[in-house]
Amino acid sequence: MQSVLPIVVVVVVLLAFALLLIFLVSARKGQAGGKGRKLKTKDKTQIVKEANRRLAANPKDVEALAALGDLAWSEQDWERAFKLYESLAEAGAGNPEVDEFRANSRYAIAAIRLNRFDEAYKGLVVARTIKQDDFDVNFNLGYLEFQKRAFEKALALLKQAMLQNPEHPLMLRYLGHSYFKLKAYKEALGVLRKAIDLQPDDKESLFAAAECYYELGNLDQSLKIFTHLRADPQLGPSAALFAGSVHLNQRLYDRAIDDFEIGLKHPNMKIETMVELKYRLAAAYLKTQDIGKAVSLLGEVQIAYPNYKDVPALLAKYKELNSNRNLQTFLLGATSDFVTLCRKIALTFFPKAKVKITDISVQANDWADVLAEVETARWQDVVLFRFIRSQGTVGELAVRDFHARVKDLKAGKGYCISAGTFTDEARRFVEARLIDLIEKQNLMNLLNTIDSRAKGFLTEG
Repeated sequence: MQSVLPIVVVVVVLLAFALLLIFLVSARKGQAGGKGRKLKTKDKTQIVKEANRRLAANPKDVEALAALGDLAWSEQDWERAFKLYESLAEAGAGNPEVDEFRANSRYAIAAIRLNRFDEAYKGLVVARTIKQDDFDVNFNLGYLEFQKRAFEKALALLKQAMLQNPEHPLMLRYLGHSYFKLKAYKEALGVLRKAIDLQPDDKESLFAAAECYYELGNLDQSLKIFTHLRADPQLGPSAALFAGSVHLNQRLYDRAIDDFEIGLKHPNMKIETMVELKYRLAAAYLKTQDIGKAVSLLGEVQIAYPNYKDVPALLAKYKELNSNRNLQTFLLGATSDFVTLCRKIALTFFPKAKVKITDISVQANDWADVLAEVETARWQDVVLFRFIRSQGTVGELAVRDFHARVKDLKAGKGYCISAGTFTDEARRFVEARLIDLIEKQNLMNLLNTIDSRAKGFLTEG
């Protein structure tokens, strides 16, 4: 019995020593890394109190920072979360006890919530070097690249995010817009339609989809969307501009006018959009020969932007037209009105003469030939008039063609009349021929006096 007792004592001592050793190791681990676990076992008040106590003693206590960061994150207190995860990411760099990916990604996402995009970008880049297949990191980094107009980088990141979560509405939105910015319209349309299905009130994506339809040649679907969006307070002016431009190109001028006028009814639009709406509405009015309204709009455009596109040239041209109804008819009127005007000019061209018009022919609405027998007190002859509907320059070839027509009809004299000018070559060609060239200024004299003169002269018999 006595021989057994020493053995028991030794065993008891060894056990006590082992227990003491285990306790010491546990205590050291608790000091190094166990505090976070202890903090997590307490309620919120205790966690905050204990964490703040530790941070007062050691501002880089990573477990205290992590505990407070988790609380701020769960409460969506983005300002506190941003500061805590920023400190944790800095203090935990290279520390195996810190989840660096979690610290940097949460720091970055909190920064995005606070619109601190530079800091967010920095945190996301660090997080992605640690883990490349995280949805939140890829999506948010792709979003930031999109905002920086780095669309190719955004596209690559958002495509990666799509692999992790293919039904995320905002991811689909920015992926579709990235494709659109890169002019990959077919791919953009497919993604944007999915985004719109998930978020039907996303008007910007709907507008982008309409642009895709337009670029892909589906004008009917494009017009359907643009017409729907004309009433939208934000996108309405641009939608009306697109719809009107499509109708203008299709020569549906009345519809284009409706579109542009609806667009201009919106208040507080961008000055650039308003000016373009007025410019294109003026173009539509010119097509319908409503010169007065067109000139008024062009004048408003010139006040906003004095040298906008070809507005100065258009005003110079159409102000004169607007003030002279006969010139307007000569250049832009219907063919029947143009021919009637040419008859008046021919009948009153020779004062106190007896004029009989024997033939009128029109060439593709470009010019009209009027053949007349003219008798005055001193001479009698057949005269051919050609009225050219142009304010540009008439060249030698056109005059040669007129000369051939004079010979074919055996006319004794020819008058080639234009609202523009003739080239030097054309003038030299007629020097030795019985053809007179009448340019704009002389035509204007005729147009300004034609109505009064027509009352006093003999007409065709």
